[in-house]
Amino acid sequence: MTQALPKQVTFDEFIAWYPESSDKHHELHDGVIVEMPKPTGMHSEITGFIIGSLFVEITRLSIPCFIPKECLIKSANTDSGYEPDVIVLDRKALNNEPRWKKESIITRGTSVRLVVEVVSTNWSDDYALKLEDYESLGIPEYWIVDYLGLGGRRFIGNPKQPTISIYQLIEGEYQVKQFRGNDRIQSLAFPELNLTAEQIFRAGEVV
Repeated sequence: MTQALPKQVTFDEFIAWYPESSDKHHELHDGVIVEMPKPTGMHSEITGFIIGSLFVEITRLSIPCFIPKECLIKSANTDSGYEPDVIVLDRKALNNEPRWKKESIITRGTSVRLVVEVVSTNWSDDYALKLEDYESLGIPEYWIVDYLGLGGRRFIGNPKQPTISIYQLIEGEYQVKQFRGNDRIQSLAFPELNLTAEQIFRAGEVV
């Protein structure tokens, strides 16, 4: 579970507070500083596999995008800031980001090609809080990779099973498609990506 510090802070106060040398990651959820759970080995392997697969596509197609090591997304409507597991940024659009060069902060959805959250025990943040804020910000595509099927039944169905939910912005609202087993991932951001849900899930298994 995440640990929340009780004091309410603004986004700028959170940035000023954030320890530069800490080995822990924090996010700001509606004014509350939240220490994020340390990822499991399986979580880290799946995240790394997704980053590697997207990097290959970016390189192969010479897409003017990149995947930063660290990045914070500022919510448009609340005092919230999120550090996604994976984010793909548009190099050209970053010219319009006022806080990118000095602080690695994204404030515009148009700067983002894709965001990926790999689900942990705090799954409700991915399916509710972040989903709403990413939609409001105008981020065009958002993946929720629920490799253990932890999400609520209203999000991934019954019986619960490993699911990748891909939310795509259509006329200002997210529409979702879900992928399981041998379903081939369908991404507007990377339409030629040749991966199945199972290939992503199996990236975290010990061989």
